[in-house]
Amino acid sequence: MKNKFNQLRDEFLEQLARVKTNEHLKELELKFLSRRGRLSELMGGLKDLNVDLKKEAGELANNVKKELQEKFNALSKSLNNLVAKNNEIDVTLPGANLAQGHLNPITLVQNELEDIFSSLGFMILDGPELESDYYNFTALNIPPNHPARDMQDTFYVDYKNKDGHYDLLMRTQTSPVQIRAMQKYGAPLKALIPGRCFRNEATDARHEHTFYQVEGLLIGENINFANLKSFLEIVGQRLFGPNTKLRMRPKFFPFVEPGNNGEYTCFLCQGSGCRVCKQTGWLEIVGAGLIHPEVLRAGGIDPEIYSGLAFGFGLNRLAMLKYNINDIRLFNSGDLKFLEQF
Repeated sequence: MKNKFNQLRDEFLEQLARVKTNEHLKELELKFLSRRGRLSELMGGLKDLNVDLKKEAGELANNVKKELQEKFNALSKSLNNLVAKNNEIDVTLPGANLAQGHLNPITLVQNELEDIFSSLGFMILDGPELESDYYNFTALNIPPNHPARDMQDTFYVDYKNKDGHYDLLMRTQTSPVQIRAMQKYGAPLKALIPGRCFRNEATDARHEHTFYQVEGLLIGENINFANLKSFLEIVGQRLFGPNTKLRMRPKFFPFVEPGNNGEYTCFLCQGSGCRVCKQTGWLEIVGAGLIHPEVLRAGGIDPEIYSGLAFGFGLNRLAMLKYNINDIRLFNSGDLKFLEQF
């Protein structure tokens, strides 16, 4: 029995000498000094000895236990002091730089647009992403069964209104906020409306089911097509530089009359032709037009007194052009390698 206690002590001290961390020390304590450790197990065998051997072995066992506990406590204190010293803060040292996050490129472009239009006196507005069929379509001169609805693959919500119709949907455009803004603020009105939109698209490098738009409207007396053209020229020069030119092509949008596509001089090749503009020198950026009288009426504004212009950009497309991004799916991917570039 004496040999077993001496052997256990030697083994414990040998392993204790190799301990470098509190974690390893805890493992050693559980192995040797805990209630179910090897020392307790060995001391439990003393009850089977005769009286004379039990007295002699018991005294040795107590001495070994005391010695091992003292060695353990000394090393534990030493390791704790070392940890405390390593954790001390030297207030004279310069502070460590904290890691900062990165804004999504869509957010960067949106912030830039908001700064531009705020300087032109526009309000920045927002609206619900879960919309009614009325605000998303009907009030925008797209009544039921109108063929223009086929241009937009819509996510309808499985909920019927009191008339038994599926009336709720995820908005397909930011235009519903136009109606809400007119109803709330009346005329004259200048507003910019950025936001997220949803369409049941098959995703690929150029199409996404969740994307961002920004559109604006300007309503006042005697707003005409010349105002629209000059305004889009100002917008293009603010976005892409003072030498940017604009050309306008007819395009049908049910909520404007007349409507057009605005194309700007390619800001990469300055109009000489490149891969991005498909060698044309022009980039199709904006859809615009004079607000349809029926849309003004839906917003509570008299089209006999007021007229207005409206325009819209795809924020994803602007960001792709600005930062030379070749896949729209990267914006919503959550890939840090992509975001950390901006």
